[in-house]
Amino acid sequence: MLLALSILAAGTALRQVDRVRFAVGRPRGAGAGDLLAHQRARANDTTPTLLLVGQWTQIVGWWLLAAEGVLGALVAAVGVAVQFRHLQEISHFAVHGVLARTSRANHLLAETFVHHPMALGPARIRRIRHVREHHPNATVAGADPNLAELQQAGLRPGIGTGRLVLALLHPLTPAGMRITARTLGGNLLGSGRAGRIGAVLALLAAAQLIGGWQAVVCGVLVPRLLLYPQLAWLSLFVEHTWFDPDPRSGPPAWTEAGRCLRLYPRNPALALLALGTWLPYGDLYHYAHSAHPGMRWNYLRAFERSLDAPHFLPDGLALGSTTVLRRHRSALTRTPSP
Repeated sequence: MLLALSILAAGTALRQVDRVRFAVGRPRGAGAGDLLAHQRARANDTTPTLLLVGQWTQIVGWWLLAAEGVLGALVAAVGVAVQFRHLQEISHFAVHGVLARTSRANHLLAETFVHHPMALGPARIRRIRHVREHHPNATVAGADPNLAELQQAGLRPGIGTGRLVLALLHPLTPAGMRITARTLGGNLLGSGRAGRIGAVLALLAAAQLIGGWQAVVCGVLVPRLLLYPQLAWLSLFVEHTWFDPDPRSGPPAWTEAGRCLRLYPRNPALALLALGTWLPYGDLYHYAHSAHPGMRWNYLRAFERSLDAPHFLPDGLALGSTTVLRRHRSALTRTPSP
């Protein structure tokens, strides 16, 4: 137990090197120009590598904890799922080209530390879908691949309350699990299959050596197949007012304010919890990210202070007087079926 906790602490410490690097001299609030100038001045390839190494070091700590009985295994499953979610979000900034200093380093770090071991698709394909297709077309039916995912899960006009709740938990439903399995199979057997399959087998072997079968099951399989997809799905759910945006034309910030939301604007405790678990790095500040996709997560909070509020400021996901779930349901109820 002590070794597991020590390794978890070591991984956390490694992650802070990158955080400190980009925090030194950072303005508390500023426009995009000043923040991007600071970002360029601090850009490097070393601290992002340490950040990713730190994430995997924490996963090793969770694997060790998984061997400490049933409670340890359950806690480890959640802990690893959160780390996988963090890795996904870090690689998201690599796809945008702002994790590391060079394009080559961004691609290499994303593939080596995230896409290969987690059996995600090629980073270059993710860049096309996310940067070129999603960002310019967010919430636009027929053009936004993220909206298409939500619609595939049943989020369509006329949906009932029960079906909406199932859609919120889509990755944990039989249909959602089939999609996860099919996607993983396609990723592993697609481009560069030998390296991708080898990376996954190496991950499973490492988990077995470090924490035994408990680490394999609760430190890799359950998090990757069930818990991490659910966390990622909840994140997608709260990125935009998907079904009733306010179409606007003009500067990027003005356009994005009409189709983005900002979760927990008045609850610092829940915002901090979200930042540490299911909305890590820049995901809580998705509005600021949408307004300027080329900005690293370290600067999004400061950038947000220079922006007008988006058109929806919910108190929570599903609990509260003003929630994302309630708004999505209302929008889908009001929208006539085609």
